[in-house]
Amino acid sequence: MTINSAPQPTGPDEAHRVPEGVSDATVEALGKLSEALETLEQARGHLYAFHQITGRSDLQFGEAVEALRTAGHPELADRIEKELVGHNVIAGRWTFQVVEDYDDGYWSLARELERTAREELVGGRRHLFEARMKEDRRTHGRAGHEARP
Repeated sequence: MTINSAPQPTGPDEAHRVPEGVSDATVEALGKLSEALETLEQARGHLYAFHQITGRSDLQFGEAVEALRTAGHPELADRIEKELVGHNVIAGRWTFQVVEDYDDGYWSLARELERTAREELVGGRRHLFEARMKEDRRTHGRAGHEARP
């Protein structure tokens, strides 16, 4: 039985190769821009978690109101229900409105500008800094260190 042992391609695929004429400084700058966007994505995830957890707590406060009524504390239950349940998280807004403003404003602008920078400087290619780092760190020819899938 013959096993196809065609040589594996070396180096990153075309989508992750630095275009000719692009400086190392440009690749590094785009790497920093990409890293900043990734950090912003983490912040967005935390914002969505804040949105969901705050919403869940509002529902739980509603359950606590009912439990207080059942336990014979209607005045306290009424106060919590009227003052806290459904209360705006910040002036005039529930968390869904904060999330929408964040997504439509700052987050969308950051994504647009990062994309524009990549399109203008490297033809839209992504993660060139990381692809270069992979080439520098992997052990060529070793299983599990292949350049491509």
